[in-house]
Parts: sequence; C-alpha cells; structure tokens
Amino acid sequence: MPSLHGKIVAITGASGGIGEATARLLAERGAGVVLAARRSERIDAIAQEIREAGGRAATCVVDVTRAEDLHRLVSSAVDQFGRMDVLVNNAGIAPISPLADLDTASWAAMIDVNLRGMLNGVAAALPVFREQGSGHLVSIVSVAGLSVSPSMAVYAATKNAVRTVHEGLRTESTDGVVRTTAISPGYVRTDLADSMADPHIREQIRKNMDAVGISPAAVARAVAFAVEQPDDVEIGEINVRPTVQA
Repeated sequence: MPSLHGKIVAITGASGGIGEATARLLAERGAGVVLAARRSERIDAIAQEIREAGGRAATCVVDVTRAEDLHRLVSSAVDQFGRMDVLVNNAGIAPISPLADLDTASWAAMIDVNLRGMLNGVAAALPVFREQGSGHLVSIVSVAGLSVSPSMAVYAATKNAVRTVHEGLRTESTDGVVRTTAISPGYVRTDLADSMADPHIREQIRKNMDAVGISPAAVARAVAFAVEQPDDVEIGEINVRPTVQA
C-alpha cells in the first residue's frame, strides 16, 4: 500500500462525508491530518478516533467564508506539525433550485462557500507553499460542472469557477513548486442534500444517492492517489462517478 508518511494535510469540510473519509484514509496511510469544519464536536471525535488508531490528527474550527479562519487553519497546521504539504478544499453546499425561483440568497451562499471559500484557502496556503518550496492544492469539484442539469446552474457555475482557478494556478506554477488537482465526484452517499431547501429536489437527490451513489471512501482514494505521486508528477483532474451514472 502506498505511504503518505511525513505529509501534512489540512482538509476543510472534514466533519463528514468525503472530508471525513479523506482524513481517515490519509492518516491510515501515514499522513498527519488537520480536520477543519464548523462542527467542533464532530471533528474532535473523528480526530480522537484517528489518534486511537495510531494516526496523527489535529482539529481547527473553520468557516471557509471567513478568510481569517483559513489563515488560522494553515498557521495551526504549521505550528503543530512544522509544515503543511496539502490543502484539500472540500467544504461545499448545494441549495439548488431552478433559476426562475430567484433564490438569490442561495446563489450568494453557494458563491461564498464553494468559490470564495476555495479562494480563501488559496490565499492562505499559497504563501506557505512558496516559502516551503512545495505544496499541493486539491479541490473537490463536481461532475455537475461537466454536464449541467436543471436546477443546478449556479451550483455548477461555482464548481466550474473552481476548476478555472485551478487551471490558472497550474499555468502560473510551472516552476514545479505548487501542484493542483481538481477531483469531480458524481453521486456520492453524503449529507450534501441536507443543504437543499426545495423538498422535491432534496428527496430526488437523496433517492439518487441511495440508489447509485458511491462511498465517500472512493473519492478519498482518488485524493490519496493524487497526493502520493512523486513531486514531479501532477494529477490535474480526476472524475469519480458511479459506473451506472449517465
């Protein structure tokens, strides 16, 4: 099994789903992990379980819409482990609805969390990566940005914007210091549907997740695959979807 021994990885949205699965898998493979989320009791419990299993884990309460929280996350990782090798931007919400509903509050919330939250992570991590001489930015995007379904226009737009920022950062980082990876999952069995206000859409998404969704561990393995590559290898994009998803 590949080893990530010595890598220090900070993960946002680590209180459940893909973020939790990623923290557990990377710690199992030898990385030190810093779990970041708003639910302190949840990330503390996960970190404790990781430590009891022999792994290295710390926590940091973070709201990704607050730039100062991301700076505090990066500082916490460096203070506790001496460096930060990888930032996994995983926090995201999806209060989707048809554009005609004019739910502008939800539009703004998705932009703030999905896009601005990722940019806040870039702003906090990039100076540290540059100072260290290496670093890796991983963002959980979505296949929704590859084929836009009804009601997902704004959500898909935020994810496509993240993908565009990644490509821009990649073209600015050909000196080999910063690697970027955008991972786009399809249906995954997580609680993402909980952020959907429309009860009909929420129920339909939950049914799809239950019927065909893959485990969060599948996405975590994709993160591990990208992160464990040699420093001169960059895995730019990975799509991870159920084999039966159109």
